[in-house]
Amino acid sequence: MSADWQVAWEVMKWPFVACLLFPPLLVYLGLHVVKREVIFVDLALAQVATLGTCVALLMGYHFDDRITFWISLVVTFLGAAFFSWSRTTRKAAVPQEAIIGITFVVAAAGVILLLSRVAGGKEELEHLLTGDILNVTKGEIGQRMLVFAALGAFYAVFHGRFVLISSDPEEAFAGGVRVRLWDFLFYSAVSFVRLGGVLLTFSYLIVPAVCGTMLAEDWIKRLAIGWGVAATASLLGLWASYQMDLPTGAAIVVASGLLLAIVGVFSAARGRRMSMA
Repeated sequence: MSADWQVAWEVMKWPFVACLLFPPLLVYLGLHVVKREVIFVDLALAQVATLGTCVALLMGYHFDDRITFWISLVVTFLGAAFFSWSRTTRKAAVPQEAIIGITFVVAAAGVILLLSRVAGGKEELEHLLTGDILNVTKGEIGQRMLVFAALGAFYAVFHGRFVLISSDPEEAFAGGVRVRLWDFLFYSAVSFVRLGGVLLTFSYLIVPAVCGTMLAEDWIKRLAIGWGVAATASLLGLWASYQMDLPTGAAIVVASGLLLAIVGVFSAARGRRMSMA
């Protein structure tokens, strides 16, 4: 291995591992988000979590303090509870996506207001948006893997119930399923899987899931396609970040968008061929 490649590997090895290990769960959650048509729920919960972080900063705590994490988590759980409560058993005059969008806007405005009172607020906001995946450590990956493994096992056990709620909530309500409780657990899990900032996590959650939905009907096939898209976008983004000295998270997000465009063109062309056959 050449010296240049050795340097590149030392810089990128843990971000590379993170970008390959974490997306499978994110893609799975993203498939449910797309099926439920609550696309911006992750962004809204991320902004709610950021609002909690800003409250902690305003109280004098540092971004990396443990108490900051707990304050943010409690505020996020309140947001998850609110979204679960807003679920209705019938077609509502105001769709839940509108409630989610309003929450996102109000939380984002609150973040801006609070950070205007915090020294270095602009830098903190940039960090919250883009994250710092390039500096992820082996220890952080190990801790996150334990959380993701627990969540993965939970979703494997209750996959059928979550699929029913995502695909046919009316039947779930009629069957006596406590939909709002399961919604709370789902939204809470979405809040736990934040990785590398708001934008990167949203990209991993939604873009691969949309690609999988475009190309397949089966959940397993969609998950496999989504993971492939996420892994490819990660490799492209990491390579571009290292070669051109670009922000890593933003490079991966842009790579994801380009892959989505390619999949969209391919899906449209395939649809035209099938309609002509």
